Amino acid sequence: MSETSSIAPGVDFAALTSAAREAMTRAYAPYSGYPVGAAALTEDGRTITGCNVENASYGVGLCAECALVGQLQLTGGGTLRAFTCVNADGDYITPCGRCRQLLYEFAGETLWIKTAAGITTIEGLLPEAFGPRDLENIA
Repeated sequence: MSETSSIAPGVDFAALTSAAREAMTRAYAPYSGYPVGAAALTEDGRTITGCNVENASYGVGLCAECALVGQLQLTGGGTLRAFTCVNADGDYITPCGRCRQLLYEFAGETLWIKTAAGITTIEGLLPEAFGPRDLENIA
Protein backbone atom coordinates (compact mmCIF):
# COMPACT_ATOMS: atom_id res chain seq x y z
CA MET A 1 0.00 0.00 0.00
CA SER A 2 1.24 3.45 -0.89
CA GLU A 3 2.03 5.81 1.97
CA THR A 4 1.96 9.22 0.38
CA SER A 5 1.65 12.39 2.37
CA SER A 6 0.09 15.77 1.78
CA ILE A 7 3.19 17.19 3.48
CA ALA A 8 5.48 15.65 0.84
CA PRO A 9 3.25 15.25 -2.24
CA GLY A 10 4.18 12.44 -4.60
CA VAL A 11 6.61 10.80 -2.18
CA ASP A 12 5.85 7.16 -1.38
CA PHE A 13 7.52 6.77 2.00
CA ALA A 14 6.30 3.16 2.29
CA ALA A 15 8.32 2.26 -0.81
CA LEU A 16 11.35 4.20 0.47
CA THR A 17 11.06 2.49 3.86
CA SER A 18 10.91 -0.92 2.20
CA ALA A 19 14.03 -0.09 0.18
CA ALA A 20 15.81 1.14 3.32
CA ARG A 21 14.90 -2.05 5.19
CA GLU A 22 16.26 -4.16 2.32
CA ALA A 23 19.49 -2.12 2.28
CA MET A 24 19.81 -2.59 6.05
CA THR A 25 20.03 -6.38 5.52
CA ARG A 26 23.26 -5.80 3.59
CA ALA A 27 24.93 -3.71 6.30
CA TYR A 28 28.32 -4.74 7.67
CA ALA A 29 28.09 -4.00 11.40
CA PRO A 30 30.09 -6.66 13.28
CA TYR A 31 31.42 -4.23 15.90
CA SER A 32 28.39 -2.20 16.94
CA GLY A 33 25.75 -4.76 15.99
CA TYR A 34 23.71 -1.78 14.74
CA PRO A 35 22.92 -2.22 11.05
CA VAL A 36 21.38 0.77 9.25
CA GLY A 37 19.76 1.08 5.85
CA ALA A 38 18.92 4.26 3.99
CA ALA A 39 16.89 5.04 0.90
CA ALA A 40 16.23 8.19 -1.06
CA LEU A 41 14.23 9.38 -4.01
CA THR A 42 16.13 11.57 -6.45
CA GLU A 43 14.66 14.57 -8.22
CA ASP A 44 14.66 12.56 -11.47
CA GLY A 45 12.74 9.66 -9.91
CA ARG A 46 15.46 7.12 -9.10
CA THR A 47 15.45 5.27 -5.78
CA ILE A 48 18.92 4.84 -4.34
CA THR A 49 20.00 3.03 -1.20
CA GLY A 50 22.92 2.64 1.16
CA CYS A 51 23.92 0.68 4.25
CA ASN A 52 26.48 1.24 6.97
CA VAL A 53 29.89 -0.42 6.64
CA GLU A 54 31.96 -0.60 9.81
CA ASN A 55 35.70 -1.02 10.19
CA ALA A 56 37.90 -2.43 12.95
CA SER A 57 39.35 1.04 13.47
CA TYR A 58 35.82 2.30 14.31
CA GLY A 59 36.22 5.95 13.28
CA VAL A 60 36.63 5.14 9.60
CA GLY A 61 33.32 3.31 9.27
CA LEU A 62 30.77 4.58 6.78
CA CYS A 63 27.24 5.54 7.71
CA ALA A 64 24.41 4.37 5.46
CA GLU A 65 23.91 7.95 4.30
CA CYS A 66 27.53 8.10 3.07
CA ALA A 67 27.03 4.92 1.07
CA LEU A 68 23.78 6.33 -0.32
CA VAL A 69 25.46 9.53 -1.53
CA GLY A 70 28.16 7.39 -3.15
CA GLN A 71 25.40 5.48 -4.93
CA LEU A 72 23.85 8.79 -6.00
CA GLN A 73 27.10 9.80 -7.67
CA LEU A 74 27.66 6.35 -9.21
CA THR A 75 24.22 6.36 -10.83
CA GLY A 76 24.39 9.74 -12.49
CA GLY A 77 24.47 12.31 -9.71
CA GLY A 78 21.66 14.75 -9.13
CA THR A 79 19.84 15.84 -6.03
CA LEU A 80 17.71 14.20 -3.37
CA ARG A 81 13.97 14.80 -3.00
CA ALA A 82 13.04 12.42 -0.13
CA PHE A 83 15.00 10.32 2.36
CA THR A 84 14.59 7.90 5.23
CA CYS A 85 16.73 5.47 7.20
CA VAL A 86 16.01 2.55 9.50
CA ASN A 87 17.68 0.37 12.13
CA ALA A 88 17.72 -3.43 12.47
CA ASP A 89 14.15 -3.46 13.77
CA GLY A 90 13.03 -1.48 10.73
CA ASP A 91 12.30 1.55 12.90
CA TYR A 92 12.89 5.06 11.56
CA ILE A 93 16.03 6.73 12.86
CA THR A 94 17.41 10.23 12.43
CA PRO A 95 20.72 10.89 10.67
CA CYS A 96 23.68 11.94 12.80
CA GLY A 97 25.09 15.46 12.47
CA ARG A 98 27.76 14.46 9.95
CA CYS A 99 25.16 12.80 7.76
CA ARG A 100 22.75 15.72 8.03
CA GLN A 101 25.49 17.89 6.57
CA LEU A 102 26.15 15.35 3.82
CA LEU A 103 22.44 15.15 2.94
CA TYR A 104 22.25 18.96 2.90
CA GLU A 105 25.02 19.06 0.32
CA PHE A 106 22.99 16.87 -2.07
CA ALA A 107 19.47 18.10 -1.25
CA GLY A 108 17.16 19.33 -3.94
CA GLU A 109 15.10 22.47 -3.45
CA THR A 110 13.18 20.61 -0.74
CA LEU A 111 14.46 17.39 0.82
CA TRP A 112 11.70 15.61 2.73
CA ILE A 113 12.93 13.31 5.51
CA LYS A 114 10.84 10.76 7.38
CA THR A 115 12.00 10.15 10.96
CA ALA A 116 10.39 8.54 14.00
CA ALA A 117 8.97 11.98 14.85
CA GLY A 118 7.34 12.35 11.43
CA ILE A 119 8.11 14.05 8.14
CA THR A 120 10.36 17.11 8.15
CA THR A 121 12.81 18.82 5.80
CA ILE A 122 16.59 18.92 5.85
CA GLU A 123 16.29 22.50 7.12
CA GLY A 124 14.20 21.17 9.99
CA LEU A 125 17.02 18.80 10.94
CA LEU A 126 19.88 21.18 10.16
CA PRO A 127 18.78 24.79 10.63
CA GLU A 128 21.08 27.56 9.44
CA ALA A 129 23.28 25.03 7.63
CA PHE A 130 26.61 25.90 6.03
CA GLY A 131 26.89 24.70 2.44
CA PRO A 132 28.06 25.30 -1.11
CA ARG A 133 26.27 28.65 -1.43
CA ASP A 134 28.33 29.95 1.48
CA LEU A 135 31.49 29.29 -0.53
CA GLU A 136 30.37 30.96 -3.80
CA ASN A 137 32.09 34.27 -3.05
CA ILE A 138 35.45 32.77 -2.14
CA ALA A 139 38.14 33.74 -4.67
